[in-house]
Amino acid sequence: MGSIRCFALIAACLPVFAQPEPKPPVIRVDVRLVRLLVTVKDFNGEVVGNLTKSDFKILDNGVPQQVSLFEKYTEQPLSVALLMDTSGSIAKDLRIAVQSVKRFLNALIGEGNPADEASLFTFNYEVLQHTGFTRNLGLIERRIQPLKAEAGTSLYDAIVYGSQALESRDGRHVVLVVTDGGDTTSSYRYHDALKAAHLADAPIYSILLMPITNDAGRNIGGENALTTLAQSTGGRMFTAAVGAELDQTLNEILKDLRTQYLIGFYPKGIPPTKNPFHTLRLELSRRDLQAITRSGYYENTY
Repeated sequence: MGSIRCFALIAACLPVFAQPEPKPPVIRVDVRLVRLLVTVKDFNGEVVGNLTKSDFKILDNGVPQQVSLFEKYTEQPLSVALLMDTSGSIAKDLRIAVQSVKRFLNALIGEGNPADEASLFTFNYEVLQHTGFTRNLGLIERRIQPLKAEAGTSLYDAIVYGSQALESRDGRHVVLVVTDGGDTTSSYRYHDALKAAHLADAPIYSILLMPITNDAGRNIGGENALTTLAQSTGGRMFTAAVGAELDQTLNEILKDLRTQYLIGFYPKGIPPTKNPFHTLRLELSRRDLQAITRSGYYENTY
């Protein structure tokens, strides 16, 4: 009995801890910044770089949004996934095209942001990444100089792999494609390539080399695919002959990349929808100007 009373006394002396009050559930809203790279041009095709934040209006699925980020002549570092077509049909023009691309890379790395980098991919029946993202022009040149042309054109595969390589990179992303035709050997399809570029926030700039000028021999389907890929992602599609015309086109692309606006917003007030893709519209206060940017974004990535 004595021991029982002792245990009872000890128990009575122990501190009494109150049960914690149940906490209300925490509702997390993960709304991230949607970023747009924007090129503005006038009716003559000249780049316009003197606009202000108030000149831009963003609509997300038709709902006006507040511009939360605005940078003119943005200094965000640039990562370029350079996709070179090395299919059999480009064999006779490959050497000349490579020289133009080397001059472009020298200007990109030598004159831009000190953090700008490029990665070299080639595609024929397979896709190869020859370098990681680097500023080492000597390394890129050693990889690009011995390229040889072989059969097949895995264009969509190259865009998917190049876009995926860009996803984790800081700053701005660009996919630059140099090709002479449409896809013939990809495992991925057009919509896979388009989605991959959207997920990477990467405009696609395409240069279609034109060794064939006769409509009967041209790959019109391939040209249309390159055009719509560029338009949907906020890039541009060019046609150019190898040599001086290709040099001029690459210089024009570089000018675009140097004069882009970076605009961002946090999506608000958008009605729920089953479609994960949000359609964006960018309006300018000046009707004499055209804004070039991507057509939308995927909700589950923000």
